[in-house]
Amino acid sequence: MGDALGMYLIRRAREEDLDTLLKLAKMVHFINLPADKDIIADKIRRSQRSFRAAATGEPASFDDSGLGLGRHAPLFMFVIADAVTGNALGTSSIIARMGGPGNPNIALELSRRELFSVDLQTGMTHIIGRLVLDESGPTEIGGLILGPSYRNHPDKIGKQLSLVRFHYMGLHREQFADRVLAEMMGPITPDGQNSFWEYFGRRFINLTYYEADKFCQYSREFMISLLPKEDIYLTLLPPEARALLAKVGPETLPARRMLENLGFRYPGRVDPFDGGPHLEARTAEIELVRNTRRAEFGGACAENEARGRAFVSVESDRGEFRCVYAPFVERGDTILIPPGHAELLEIDRGERIGFTPVETGERKTLRESGATAESAKAATSGRKRVGS
Repeated sequence: MGDALGMYLIRRAREEDLDTLLKLAKMVHFINLPADKDIIADKIRRSQRSFRAAATGEPASFDDSGLGLGRHAPLFMFVIADAVTGNALGTSSIIARMGGPGNPNIALELSRRELFSVDLQTGMTHIIGRLVLDESGPTEIGGLILGPSYRNHPDKIGKQLSLVRFHYMGLHREQFADRVLAEMMGPITPDGQNSFWEYFGRRFINLTYYEADKFCQYSREFMISLLPKEDIYLTLLPPEARALLAKVGPETLPARRMLENLGFRYPGRVDPFDGGPHLEARTAEIELVRNTRRAEFGGACAENEARGRAFVSVESDRGEFRCVYAPFVERGDTILIPPGHAELLEIDRGERIGFTPVETGERKTLRESGATAESAKAATSGRKRVGS
């Protein structure tokens, strides 16, 4: 292929990634991978148990000693590493089931209400917000963070980190819900503030945006207790706050477009903190999930033989997960990839692999779209685990 990409290994997060992940978490405002060493370490441990349980087919079990919300749900943290140095460059994650009975996801559902005066022969259309508590426990994608020097990288490292999650969902469909949720981050000012929070949320919750976002790592009860349950006429907000409803910032716009190209849709719900849109899709209707299958590794091929690219992965019964985005050749029931990629996977001919072909349209998306879909709000905190 003439459009060769660099080689990167996507794997599960490890203890030795802790310092790098902490540095990444400090680089972006209010990410749901908080800049807290203990919380990140706990997430890595929980992720390792989740990968191991998925590989063996046994249910993952978590005690009450974990930190943060969602600590009872399987969490899968991916890291993309440079093939030469082994250094972690970024991370993304999946929460298998976010929330549930007694622990709802929280959103504002938007609708329009038309009022008309017969005497005046005039009317008004209002935007109404109503608090929605969702206990259905959807799968949530998030936690996509890249170091600044790797954003907008020609190899589209962020896209690889984002799409590998659908590859993994396809391999372990039973681990995940029938609906996938992505909470997109609303526009944030350079100093990390958000006008929607200042004019809406802070009228009911007397915390700064930073304080409220941080507290969501541990509890969302305060949101349920303090935000009004009645219809809220958002028309009362200043224009600059209303303008943020269901909008994303420029860094998140490529991610939104990518997810929409994959079949995600906006269901009319926004985040009550920053007004960012919630996107969702039926898991079975996501093409990358649907096209994922198990195959046999047929050995090495020359890169110029390949006519496409695919996610190719290998797992051990201990939960080790290694994946590459590689050129491939399909011969019968076997898949061949270049020797360098095979070395990264540490596989031999005849081994079982996970395989997700990426068609021409998706390959163009991978190479030409922007990179850091969720880099502003991504993965696994109490409030937002996606940026998407």
